[in-house]
Amino acid sequence: MKLSARIAAPAAALVLAGLTATACAPQTSDTSAKGDDKSGTLRVWLFQEVGNKPKEKVVDTAVAAFEKAHKGTEVEVEYIPVDTRAQRIKAAFNDPKSAPDLIEYGNSDTAGYVKDGGLADITEEFGAWDEAKDTDPIAKQSVTVGDKVYGAPFFVGVRALYYRTDVFEELGIEAPKSQAELISTAKKIRKAKPDLYGLAVGGAYTYGAMPFIWANGGELAGETGGTYRSGINSEKSRKGIEAYTSLFGDDNCPAAKCASMGGNATVTAFASGKAAMAIGGDFSHAAVEAGAVKGKYAVVPLPGVAKNSIAPAFAGGNNLGVLKSSSHRTLAVDLMKSLSGKKAQAEMFDAMGFLPTYTDVLDNAAKKEPFVAPFVQTLGAGAKFVPASPAWGQIDASLVLPTMFQEIVSGRKDVKQASDDAAKKMDTAFTDAG
Repeated sequence: MKLSARIAAPAAALVLAGLTATACAPQTSDTSAKGDDKSGTLRVWLFQEVGNKPKEKVVDTAVAAFEKAHKGTEVEVEYIPVDTRAQRIKAAFNDPKSAPDLIEYGNSDTAGYVKDGGLADITEEFGAWDEAKDTDPIAKQSVTVGDKVYGAPFFVGVRALYYRTDVFEELGIEAPKSQAELISTAKKIRKAKPDLYGLAVGGAYTYGAMPFIWANGGELAGETGGTYRSGINSEKSRKGIEAYTSLFGDDNCPAAKCASMGGNATVTAFASGKAAMAIGGDFSHAAVEAGAVKGKYAVVPLPGVAKNSIAPAFAGGNNLGVLKSSSHRTLAVDLMKSLSGKKAQAEMFDAMGFLPTYTDVLDNAAKKEPFVAPFVQTLGAGAKFVPASPAWGQIDASLVLPTMFQEIVSGRKDVKQASDDAAKKMDTAFTDAG
């Protein structure tokens, strides 16, 4: 089955992203480039991954081919931390002199970055690109605002449950089939093996926590007449928050250590053998394979509330975009094509496990590697998206949800107060975004 059929759930949200973003004027001044140099140095910012060397190798190969085909050009690639991307990229939008020509960015940031006036409209070039015709429609939507294209899909990502087969066999337990089983299994493992986290969780792991909220029927926000309002403090959302935060404690993942952990830290804990389970992406596969648990783990979809159900996962992924301020627009678009083209995506899948965004390349990847199955199954069960508002970038960058989780697990606030406070912050951001 094609990916487009499997992640239809966020399609409407992504369409709304276009409608919402175009309704607000850019916050930054016009930073459009005044020229289009056909030689010189191109600067690229890509995200630093857990186990980044395989990604670097693929990028280096694509860059070498690009430089060979474009005489008089040189490419400088910098890998930036995902956690501080918002500040770095926002600063780049406002200061063209220090800005890169091409950036990697999360698909949930598209609407906000377009609103900020940072990304170049490459609709014409994308439409004329032969390989682009095989782009999955949902992946293409993640770079589309209104009817204009602002980048190229780089990979699609979804998370599932990694677990230690050796630990489960030793304790005579099976992979959990419901959320309640997941929580009880994590605590059972911790009790039997106090040196392990049962399930590695992070107070700063927003995308690992979302499935708990969604599985309980909660929503991050709702939209009425183009206006968003937070839903994080609804009764159903609070059930999910309670389920997730119940995993922070000495009986699973001590708050003192786990409250500050993000997604990368939880995957690292699992890969290094310090956790029996972790919520990781298809894009975490390479790091886990390179770790101490190689050959001793398996992956299943993260279970939902009902037995044998699958918790909704965030339909994530990253894109590549040319900055409006780039003085090398034509070269930057060509480099974007080189890094996000079919050859590079197939190699990136082999190197990192990143799921391709071309339907034919994804089909080949699924046939080639069985580890893809639980992630594709998760997508097929109905993935979800963040609120399709430019405000989400601000909400994410200001750590509204991590702060809420950390306040709860530290005991500073109860679920009701913390979620009410988070809702107020979200509503303020939605109002400010226009």
